Amino acid sequence: MIENEADATDSPYLVGLNLAGRRVVVVGGGTVAQRRLPLLISSGAQVHVITRVATPAVEAMASFGQLTLELRDYRDGDIGGAWYAIACTDEAATNEAIVAEAERSRIFCVRADIARDGTAVTPASADYDGLTLGVLAGGEHRRSAAVRNAVVEALQSGVITDTAHAPHTGVALVGGGPGDPDLITVRGRRLLAYADIVVTDRLAPPELIAELGPHVEVIDASKIPYGRAMAQEAINQALIDGAKAGKFVVRLKGGDPYVFGRGYEELEALTEAGIPVTVVPGITSAISVPSAAGVPVTHRGVTHEFVVVSGHVAPDHPDSLVDWDALAKLKGTIVLLMAVERIEKFAKVLIDGGRAASTPVLVVQEGTLRTQREVRADLETVAQKVKDEGIRPPAIIVVGTVAGFSVNSR
Repeated sequence: MIENEADATDSPYLVGLNLAGRRVVVVGGGTVAQRRLPLLISSGAQVHVITRVATPAVEAMASFGQLTLELRDYRDGDIGGAWYAIACTDEAATNEAIVAEAERSRIFCVRADIARDGTAVTPASADYDGLTLGVLAGGEHRRSAAVRNAVVEALQSGVITDTAHAPHTGVALVGGGPGDPDLITVRGRRLLAYADIVVTDRLAPPELIAELGPHVEVIDASKIPYGRAMAQEAINQALIDGAKAGKFVVRLKGGDPYVFGRGYEELEALTEAGIPVTVVPGITSAISVPSAAGVPVTHRGVTHEFVVVSGHVAPDHPDSLVDWDALAKLKGTIVLLMAVERIEKFAKVLIDGGRAASTPVLVVQEGTLRTQREVRADLETVAQKVKDEGIRPPAIIVVGTVAGFSVNSR
Protein backbone atom coordinates (compact mmCIF):
# COMPACT_ATOMS: atom_id res chain seq x y z
CA MET A 1 0.00 0.00 0.00
CA ILE A 2 1.31 3.46 -0.96
CA GLU A 3 0.58 5.85 1.86
CA ASN A 4 1.78 8.98 0.12
CA GLU A 5 1.08 9.14 -3.61
CA ALA A 6 3.16 12.33 -3.97
CA ASP A 7 6.20 10.49 -2.64
CA ALA A 8 5.75 7.81 -5.30
CA THR A 9 5.73 10.33 -8.14
CA ASP A 10 8.96 11.78 -6.78
CA SER A 11 10.76 8.48 -7.46
CA PRO A 12 11.07 8.26 -11.23
CA TYR A 13 11.64 4.93 -12.95
CA LEU A 14 15.14 4.93 -14.43
CA VAL A 15 15.15 3.44 -17.91
CA GLY A 16 17.28 3.55 -21.06
CA LEU A 17 15.53 4.71 -24.22
CA ASN A 18 16.47 3.44 -27.66
CA LEU A 19 16.00 6.62 -29.68
CA ALA A 20 17.95 5.56 -32.77
CA GLY A 21 16.01 6.65 -35.85
CA ARG A 22 13.17 8.03 -33.75
CA ARG A 23 11.89 11.60 -33.71
CA VAL A 24 12.86 13.76 -30.73
CA VAL A 25 11.67 17.37 -30.46
CA VAL A 26 13.58 19.96 -28.47
CA VAL A 27 11.86 23.30 -27.96
CA GLY A 28 14.46 25.93 -27.16
CA GLY A 29 17.87 26.53 -28.66
CA GLY A 30 19.82 28.22 -25.87
CA THR A 31 22.61 26.98 -23.65
CA VAL A 32 20.44 24.34 -21.96
CA ALA A 33 19.58 22.79 -25.31
CA GLN A 34 23.19 23.09 -26.38
CA ARG A 35 24.20 20.86 -23.46
CA ARG A 36 21.48 18.28 -24.05
CA LEU A 37 21.71 17.94 -27.83
CA PRO A 38 25.06 16.15 -28.23
CA LEU A 39 23.91 13.05 -26.32
CA LEU A 40 20.67 12.92 -28.29
CA ILE A 41 22.62 13.16 -31.53
CA SER A 42 25.07 10.47 -30.46
CA SER A 43 22.13 8.18 -29.62
CA GLY A 44 21.09 8.28 -33.28
CA ALA A 45 17.84 10.16 -32.66
CA GLN A 46 16.26 12.26 -35.39
CA VAL A 47 16.43 15.55 -33.52
CA HIS A 48 14.26 18.51 -34.46
CA VAL A 49 14.80 21.85 -32.68
CA ILE A 50 12.23 24.64 -32.56
CA THR A 51 13.43 27.95 -31.18
CA ARG A 52 13.25 31.69 -31.75
CA VAL A 53 17.01 32.08 -31.44
CA ALA A 54 19.70 29.41 -31.48
CA THR A 55 23.21 29.60 -30.09
CA PRO A 56 26.03 29.42 -32.64
CA ALA A 57 26.78 25.86 -31.47
CA VAL A 58 23.20 24.74 -32.12
CA GLU A 59 23.25 26.41 -35.52
CA ALA A 60 26.48 24.57 -36.30
CA MET A 61 24.86 21.23 -35.43
CA ALA A 62 22.11 22.05 -37.91
CA SER A 63 24.55 23.14 -40.61
CA PHE A 64 26.42 19.85 -40.24
CA GLY A 65 23.18 17.91 -40.68
CA GLN A 66 23.15 16.58 -37.12
CA LEU A 67 19.65 17.96 -36.49
CA THR A 68 16.91 20.00 -38.15
CA LEU A 69 16.21 23.52 -36.97
CA GLU A 70 13.21 25.86 -37.21
CA LEU A 71 13.59 29.45 -36.03
CA ARG A 72 10.10 30.33 -34.82
CA ASP A 73 7.81 30.26 -31.79
CA TYR A 74 6.47 27.01 -30.41
CA ARG A 75 2.97 26.08 -31.56
CA ASP A 76 0.61 23.48 -30.13
CA GLY A 77 1.06 20.26 -32.10
CA ASP A 78 4.78 20.73 -32.66
CA ILE A 79 5.77 17.64 -30.70
CA GLY A 80 3.24 15.41 -32.40
CA GLY A 81 4.77 12.15 -33.59
CA ALA A 82 7.77 12.46 -31.28
CA TRP A 83 8.92 9.66 -29.03
CA TYR A 84 10.55 12.06 -26.61
CA ALA A 85 10.57 15.82 -26.05
CA ILE A 86 12.48 18.43 -24.09
CA ALA A 87 11.02 21.79 -23.08
CA CYS A 88 13.94 24.14 -22.49
CA THR A 89 12.80 27.61 -23.46
CA ASP A 90 13.39 30.57 -21.16
CA GLU A 91 9.62 31.08 -20.70
CA ALA A 92 7.89 29.10 -17.96
CA ALA A 93 4.46 29.40 -19.63
CA THR A 94 5.77 27.96 -22.89
CA ASN A 95 7.47 25.08 -21.12
CA GLU A 96 4.23 24.38 -19.25
CA ALA A 97 2.29 24.32 -22.52
CA ILE A 98 4.80 21.89 -24.08
CA VAL A 99 4.49 19.52 -21.12
CA ALA A 100 0.70 19.76 -21.33
CA GLU A 101 0.77 18.80 -25.01
CA ALA A 102 3.10 15.93 -24.20
CA GLU A 103 0.69 14.69 -21.51
CA ARG A 104 -2.21 14.70 -23.97
CA SER A 105 -0.13 12.92 -26.61
CA ARG A 106 1.44 10.45 -24.17
CA ILE A 107 4.94 11.59 -25.02
CA PHE A 108 7.53 11.60 -22.28
CA CYS A 109 8.79 15.16 -21.84
CA VAL A 110 11.59 16.72 -19.83
CA ARG A 111 10.95 20.19 -18.45
CA ALA A 112 14.36 21.77 -18.00
CA ASP A 113 13.37 24.70 -15.79
CA ILE A 114 11.21 22.75 -13.28
CA ALA A 115 12.27 19.12 -13.52
CA ARG A 116 9.50 17.72 -11.30
CA ASP A 117 6.78 19.17 -13.51
CA GLY A 118 7.87 17.12 -16.50
CA THR A 119 7.01 13.49 -17.19
CA ALA A 120 10.67 12.51 -17.56
CA VAL A 121 13.92 13.54 -15.87
CA THR A 122 17.33 13.61 -17.47
CA PRO A 123 19.91 11.85 -15.30
CA ALA A 124 23.50 12.93 -14.89
CA SER A 125 25.05 10.37 -17.19
CA ALA A 126 28.42 9.11 -18.36
CA ASP A 127 29.78 6.38 -20.58
CA TYR A 128 32.47 4.14 -19.15
CA ASP A 129 34.02 1.28 -21.09
CA GLY A 130 30.73 0.01 -22.51
CA LEU A 131 28.66 1.00 -19.48
CA THR A 132 26.16 3.84 -19.39
CA LEU A 133 25.81 5.30 -15.91
CA GLY A 134 22.89 7.46 -14.82
CA VAL A 135 22.20 9.22 -11.51
CA LEU A 136 18.97 10.94 -10.45
CA ALA A 137 18.72 13.10 -7.34
CA GLY A 138 15.17 14.43 -7.38
CA GLY A 139 16.05 17.38 -9.58
CA GLU A 140 19.17 18.34 -7.60
CA HIS A 141 21.40 18.48 -10.65
CA ARG A 142 24.60 19.40 -8.84
CA ARG A 143 24.20 16.48 -6.47
CA SER A 144 23.54 13.97 -9.24
CA ALA A 145 26.49 15.32 -11.26
CA ALA A 146 28.79 15.09 -8.22
CA VAL A 147 27.82 11.47 -7.58
CA ARG A 148 28.17 10.62 -11.27
CA ASN A 149 31.66 12.12 -11.34
CA ALA A 150 32.69 10.30 -8.19
CA VAL A 151 31.53 6.93 -9.53
CA VAL A 152 33.36 7.44 -12.82
CA GLU A 153 36.53 8.48 -11.02
CA ALA A 154 36.29 5.43 -8.76
CA LEU A 155 35.94 3.16 -11.78
CA GLN A 156 38.87 4.83 -13.52
CA SER A 157 41.13 4.52 -10.49
CA GLY A 158 40.11 0.93 -9.73
CA VAL A 159 38.45 1.73 -6.39
CA ILE A 160 35.29 0.28 -7.93
CA THR A 161 35.78 -2.61 -10.34
CA ASP A 162 33.48 -4.14 -12.91
CA THR A 163 33.87 -7.80 -11.95
CA ALA A 164 31.63 -8.90 -14.81
CA HIS A 165 33.79 -7.07 -17.33
CA ALA A 166 35.41 -9.28 -19.95
CA PRO A 167 39.15 -9.33 -19.19
CA HIS A 168 41.42 -7.17 -21.31
CA THR A 169 44.06 -9.00 -23.30
CA GLY A 170 47.34 -8.14 -24.92
CA VAL A 171 49.25 -4.92 -24.33
CA ALA A 172 48.20 -1.29 -24.05
CA LEU A 173 50.76 1.39 -24.88
CA VAL A 174 49.58 4.25 -22.69
CA GLY A 175 50.82 7.82 -22.70
CA GLY A 176 50.90 9.06 -19.12
CA GLY A 177 51.17 12.75 -19.97
CA PRO A 178 53.78 15.33 -18.96
CA GLY A 179 54.04 14.47 -15.27
CA ASP A 180 50.99 15.61 -13.33
CA PRO A 181 48.96 12.40 -12.73
CA ASP A 182 45.72 14.27 -13.41
CA LEU A 183 46.84 14.82 -17.01
CA ILE A 184 46.65 11.18 -18.11
CA THR A 185 43.70 10.56 -20.44
CA VAL A 186 40.49 9.01 -19.14
CA ARG A 187 41.05 5.94 -21.29
CA GLY A 188 44.64 5.59 -20.13
CA ARG A 189 43.63 5.63 -16.47
CA ARG A 190 40.80 3.19 -17.17
CA LEU A 191 43.12 0.62 -18.77
CA LEU A 192 45.68 1.09 -16.03
CA ALA A 193 43.03 0.04 -13.51
CA TYR A 194 42.66 -3.31 -15.32
CA ALA A 195 46.38 -4.04 -15.61
CA ASP A 196 47.97 -7.24 -14.30
CA ILE A 197 51.44 -6.02 -15.22
CA VAL A 198 52.65 -2.43 -15.65
CA VAL A 199 55.94 -1.75 -17.42
CA THR A 200 56.87 1.83 -16.61
CA ASP A 201 59.74 4.28 -16.86
CA ARG A 202 60.93 7.30 -14.91
CA LEU A 203 58.95 9.86 -16.93
CA ALA A 204 55.61 8.19 -16.21
CA PRO A 205 53.76 9.83 -13.28
CA PRO A 206 54.81 7.82 -10.18
CA GLU A 207 51.56 8.66 -8.39
CA LEU A 208 49.74 6.49 -10.93
CA ILE A 209 51.89 3.54 -9.92
CA ALA A 210 51.13 4.19 -6.25
CA GLU A 211 47.40 3.79 -7.01
CA LEU A 212 47.82 0.25 -8.34
CA GLY A 213 46.56 -2.71 -6.33
CA PRO A 214 49.01 -5.02 -4.54
CA HIS A 215 48.35 -7.78 -7.08
CA VAL A 216 49.79 -5.71 -9.97
CA GLU A 217 53.34 -6.55 -10.99
CA VAL A 218 55.36 -3.40 -11.73
CA ILE A 219 58.41 -3.69 -13.98
CA ASP A 220 60.79 -0.74 -13.88
CA ALA A 221 62.07 0.03 -17.38
CA SER A 222 63.64 3.36 -16.48
CA LYS A 223 66.20 4.82 -18.79
CA ILE A 224 68.14 7.18 -16.54
CA PRO A 225 70.57 9.38 -18.54
CA TYR A 226 74.15 8.16 -18.10
CA GLY A 227 72.98 5.59 -15.58
CA ARG A 228 71.21 2.23 -15.38
CA ALA A 229 69.18 1.41 -18.45
CA MET A 230 66.95 -1.44 -19.56
CA ALA A 231 67.62 -2.26 -23.20
CA GLN A 232 64.72 -1.73 -25.57
CA GLU A 233 64.90 -5.39 -26.60
CA ALA A 234 64.48 -6.40 -22.96
CA ILE A 235 61.46 -4.11 -22.60
CA ASN A 236 59.91 -5.61 -25.72
CA GLN A 237 60.48 -9.11 -24.37
CA ALA A 238 58.94 -8.24 -20.98
CA LEU A 239 55.81 -7.02 -22.77
CA ILE A 240 55.65 -10.13 -24.93
CA ASP A 241 56.26 -12.55 -22.06
CA GLY A 242 53.60 -10.94 -19.88
CA ALA A 243 50.98 -11.00 -22.62
CA LYS A 244 51.77 -14.60 -23.59
CA ALA A 245 51.32 -15.58 -19.94
CA GLY A 246 47.71 -14.43 -20.24
CA LYS A 247 48.22 -11.16 -18.38
CA PHE A 248 46.94 -7.77 -19.43
CA VAL A 249 50.04 -5.59 -19.73
CA VAL A 250 50.12 -1.79 -19.70
CA ARG A 251 53.25 -0.08 -20.98
CA LEU A 252 53.04 3.26 -19.19
CA LYS A 253 55.16 6.02 -20.71
CA GLY A 254 55.62 9.71 -20.08
CA GLY A 255 54.05 12.08 -22.60
CA ASP A 256 52.78 10.39 -25.76
CA PRO A 257 53.97 6.90 -26.80
CA TYR A 258 54.79 8.07 -30.32
CA VAL A 259 56.62 11.32 -29.51
CA PHE A 260 60.22 10.17 -28.97
CA GLY A 261 58.84 7.39 -26.80
CA ARG A 262 59.80 4.37 -28.94
CA GLY A 263 56.17 3.36 -28.91
CA TYR A 264 56.14 2.25 -32.52
CA GLU A 265 59.18 0.02 -31.95
CA GLU A 266 57.24 -1.75 -29.23
CA LEU A 267 54.17 -1.97 -31.45
CA GLU A 268 56.23 -3.63 -34.19
CA ALA A 269 57.72 -6.17 -31.78
CA LEU A 270 54.34 -7.03 -30.28
CA THR A 271 52.62 -7.29 -33.65
CA GLU A 272 55.35 -9.58 -34.93
CA ALA A 273 54.77 -11.77 -31.86
CA GLY A 274 51.05 -11.91 -32.66
CA ILE A 275 49.97 -9.93 -29.60
CA PRO A 276 47.03 -7.49 -29.82
CA VAL A 277 47.99 -3.91 -29.04
CA THR A 278 45.95 -0.91 -27.93
CA VAL A 279 47.58 2.50 -28.34
CA VAL A 280 46.36 5.28 -26.06
CA PRO A 281 47.71 8.72 -27.02
CA GLY A 282 48.98 10.93 -24.23
CA ILE A 283 49.40 14.66 -23.71
CA THR A 284 52.86 15.39 -25.06
CA SER A 285 55.19 17.50 -22.96
CA ALA A 286 56.22 19.39 -26.10
CA ILE A 287 52.97 21.35 -25.96
CA SER A 288 51.70 20.94 -22.40
CA VAL A 289 54.83 21.95 -20.52
CA PRO A 290 55.20 25.32 -22.29
CA SER A 291 51.48 25.79 -21.68
CA ALA A 292 51.96 25.09 -17.96
CA ALA A 293 54.57 27.84 -17.96
CA GLY A 294 52.14 30.27 -19.59
CA VAL A 295 53.62 30.05 -23.09
CA PRO A 296 51.70 28.94 -26.20
CA VAL A 297 53.70 27.20 -28.92
CA THR A 298 51.63 29.12 -31.51
CA HIS A 299 50.05 32.54 -31.44
CA ARG A 300 48.01 34.33 -34.08
CA GLY A 301 50.05 36.84 -36.02
CA VAL A 302 53.29 35.64 -34.46
CA THR A 303 53.97 32.08 -35.58
CA HIS A 304 52.33 29.75 -38.08
CA GLU A 305 54.33 26.66 -37.23
CA PHE A 306 56.10 24.87 -34.45
CA VAL A 307 58.63 22.07 -34.73
CA VAL A 308 59.42 19.44 -32.10
CA VAL A 309 63.04 18.31 -32.24
CA SER A 310 64.92 15.60 -30.40
CA GLY A 311 68.07 16.77 -28.67
CA HIS A 312 69.17 13.22 -27.95
CA VAL A 313 72.28 13.65 -30.11
CA ALA A 314 74.39 16.73 -30.79
CA PRO A 315 74.03 18.64 -34.10
CA ASP A 316 77.42 17.41 -35.33
CA HIS A 317 76.81 13.78 -34.35
CA PRO A 318 76.82 11.34 -37.30
CA ASP A 319 73.48 9.89 -36.12
CA SER A 320 71.72 13.28 -36.21
CA LEU A 321 68.83 13.38 -38.71
CA VAL A 322 68.01 17.07 -38.21
CA ASP A 323 68.73 19.68 -40.89
CA TRP A 324 69.80 22.38 -38.45
CA ASP A 325 70.45 24.99 -41.14
CA ALA A 326 66.89 24.63 -42.44
CA LEU A 327 65.54 24.65 -38.88
CA ALA A 328 67.39 27.87 -38.09
CA LYS A 329 65.75 29.61 -41.05
CA LEU A 330 62.21 28.90 -39.84
CA LYS A 331 60.37 31.80 -38.22
CA GLY A 332 58.18 29.76 -35.92
CA THR A 333 58.64 27.99 -32.60
CA ILE A 334 61.21 25.27 -31.96
CA VAL A 335 60.59 22.90 -29.05
CA LEU A 336 63.65 20.90 -28.02
CA LEU A 337 63.26 17.71 -26.01
CA MET A 338 66.13 15.91 -24.25
CA ALA A 339 68.39 18.84 -25.07
CA VAL A 340 69.43 20.38 -21.75
CA GLU A 341 72.89 18.84 -21.58
CA ARG A 342 73.71 19.92 -25.16
CA ILE A 343 71.96 23.30 -25.13
CA GLU A 344 75.21 25.19 -25.85
CA LYS A 345 75.65 23.29 -29.13
CA PHE A 346 72.01 23.69 -30.15
CA ALA A 347 72.01 27.43 -29.45
CA LYS A 348 75.23 27.88 -31.44
CA VAL A 349 74.05 25.95 -34.49
CA LEU A 350 70.79 27.93 -34.57
CA ILE A 351 72.64 31.26 -34.35
CA ASP A 352 75.14 30.13 -36.98
CA GLY A 353 72.21 29.14 -39.21
CA GLY A 354 70.61 32.58 -39.06
CA ARG A 355 68.48 32.77 -35.91
CA ALA A 356 69.01 36.02 -34.05
CA ALA A 357 71.09 35.68 -30.90
CA SER A 358 68.40 37.73 -29.14
CA THR A 359 65.68 35.13 -29.88
CA PRO A 360 63.81 34.44 -26.61
CA VAL A 361 64.29 31.01 -25.01
CA LEU A 362 62.27 29.38 -22.23
CA VAL A 363 63.56 26.36 -20.32
CA VAL A 364 61.07 24.48 -18.10
CA GLN A 365 62.27 21.75 -15.76
CA GLU A 366 59.80 19.18 -14.38
CA GLY A 367 56.87 20.88 -16.07
CA THR A 368 53.33 20.49 -14.65
CA LEU A 369 54.72 19.27 -11.31
CA ARG A 370 54.85 21.26 -8.07
CA THR A 371 58.66 21.31 -8.52
CA GLN A 372 58.39 23.06 -11.90
CA ARG A 373 61.21 25.55 -12.53
CA GLU A 374 61.52 28.08 -15.33
CA VAL A 375 64.51 29.90 -16.80
CA ARG A 376 64.12 32.69 -19.35
CA ALA A 377 66.99 33.76 -21.56
CA ASP A 378 67.88 34.19 -25.23
CA LEU A 379 69.92 32.04 -27.60
CA GLU A 380 73.11 33.85 -26.68
CA THR A 381 72.76 33.46 -22.91
CA VAL A 382 70.67 30.33 -22.42
CA ALA A 383 73.53 27.85 -22.07
CA GLN A 384 75.17 29.84 -19.27
CA LYS A 385 71.84 30.42 -17.49
CA VAL A 386 71.00 26.72 -17.61
CA LYS A 387 74.40 25.99 -16.06
CA ASP A 388 74.09 28.72 -13.44
CA GLU A 389 70.59 27.60 -12.40
CA GLY A 390 71.55 23.93 -12.28
CA ILE A 391 68.77 22.88 -14.65
CA ARG A 392 68.64 19.11 -15.16
CA PRO A 393 66.45 16.72 -17.16
CA PRO A 394 63.58 16.34 -17.65
CA ALA A 395 63.26 19.78 -19.18
CA ILE A 396 61.68 21.34 -22.26
CA ILE A 397 63.34 24.14 -24.22
CA VAL A 398 61.23 26.56 -26.25
CA VAL A 399 62.91 28.80 -28.82
CA GLY A 400 61.07 31.62 -30.57
CA THR A 401 59.10 34.81 -30.07
CA VAL A 402 56.45 33.04 -27.95
CA ALA A 403 59.13 32.07 -25.44
CA GLY A 404 59.26 35.72 -24.43
CA PHE A 405 55.55 35.88 -23.67
CA SER A 406 54.33 36.37 -20.14
CA VAL A 407 51.05 37.48 -18.67
CA ASN A 408 52.60 40.76 -17.57
CA SER A 409 54.22 41.61 -20.91
CA ARG A 410 51.29 40.92 -23.24
